[in-house]
Order: sequence, then C-alpha cells, then structure tokens
Amino acid sequence: MERYKTRGTCSQEIDFEVNPDGTIQSVKFIGGCSGNTQGVAALLRGMDIDEAIRRLDGIRCGFRPTSCPDQLAQALKRYREEKLQR
Repeated sequence: MERYKTRGTCSQEIDFEVNPDGTIQSVKFIGGCSGNTQGVAALLRGMDIDEAIRRLDGIRCGFRPTSCPDQLAQALKRYREEKLQR
C-alpha cells in the first residue's frame, strides 16, 4: 500500500495499490467528497496507471489549481518514476 499526502484539496491523503503489471488494484481517499472519491476509485480499479494519469492529470476543482483526481495523478506519476520499470 502506497500513501500520498495531498496538497490543495479537501482530501488529506490517498492510499493506493498498483499491481506488478502496472494496473491499479485499489484507491482510497482519506477525506474529501466521499461519493465522488469512491466513484473515482471504483472507475480506476483495473486501469493501467498511464491511462489513469492521462485522464486525471490537470483536473481542477473550482478555482483551485488542483483536485483530488489531479492529486492522484501526481501520486501515480511519482510511483511510476520510483517503482515501475517502464
């Protein structure tokens, strides 16, 4: 289980797991809009990490420069750089 401390969002952190093949096994947001974050997590289950990053990167929440989905993209980018040999 990986843990990422978010910045600039209602959620405080994101816990996630990535399978050895680079697909997302699970995502759990700590804090934030419960229904929305559960929906994002359910939609991402089984998705390739690169596809998830492509879809989520740059999403904004209102006037904020980031969002919970964007913060997950940042977490996945860091994970990919540090842990995946792609």
